[in-house]
Amino acid sequence: MTVRITLAGATGWIGKELTRAIAKSDDMTIVAAVSRSEAGKDVEEVAGLQPCGVKISGTLADALKVPSDVMIDYTKPNAVKGHVLEALAQGRHVVIGTSGLSDQDYAEIDSAARSNSCGVLAAGNFSITATLMRRFALEAARYVPDIEIIDYAGPGKTDTPSGTARELAELLGPIRRPSTAKPVAELSGVRETRGGGLGRPNAIQIHSLRMPSFVLSCEAVLGADNERLVIRHDAGASAAPYVAGTLLAARSVSSFAGLKRGLDAVM
Repeated sequence: MTVRITLAGATGWIGKELTRAIAKSDDMTIVAAVSRSEAGKDVEEVAGLQPCGVKISGTLADALKVPSDVMIDYTKPNAVKGHVLEALAQGRHVVIGTSGLSDQDYAEIDSAARSNSCGVLAAGNFSITATLMRRFALEAARYVPDIEIIDYAGPGKTDTPSGTARELAELLGPIRRPSTAKPVAELSGVRETRGGGLGRPNAIQIHSLRMPSFVLSCEAVLGADNERLVIRHDAGASAAPYVAGTLLAARSVSSFAGLKRGLDAVM
């Protein structure tokens, strides 16, 4: 069976790579696409391919008029939640590649997905190697209580921390043992230099750097008596690493109802 895709953010950095990959696949097809800046153009032509006859819509509402199975969203943090709820209300399964959603947002999305008997798979990073970094860090945190995260990205990235770092912190919080570091509330000086805490209980401190030369990197630093372990993922300038994971998610998301977070949920 061919999976019919509605692609939101079709002309973005990852969207174009997805368009090219889906065009080459034998089990998927793009039937609708969304991009305000390129509305009216052929989605595959914008991606550098031959025209396929699918015109880009300026809004998701227009795109959803075309029957589809899965909506993939790679838009902006301020748009993705509304897109997801709109797609679920019309019976679409959803893959979320956009970061910046809160725990409360995800809870609302999970409720809407279950109400509509749809699946949602969300990941701050669909790269296979980034998923492995997260898995290894979760395993290490069971043995080493002190862990903090350093999140690197370019100067134009607007959300802090990145989705990769946020997801990692939220998963680490419930499983880690209490840190030996002095609590932030007991510190003097400029407390903000200790980063932001995420992942209650046992919040994980995240330190976000935004500067030139970085694309996206995430580093889990674990410290024990007289030794230290660093687990790090670095992304290059190409969007290619995220494509295979996103397509795996699109092929799998119809197999369950509700929200699953992280590519490893279907690996």
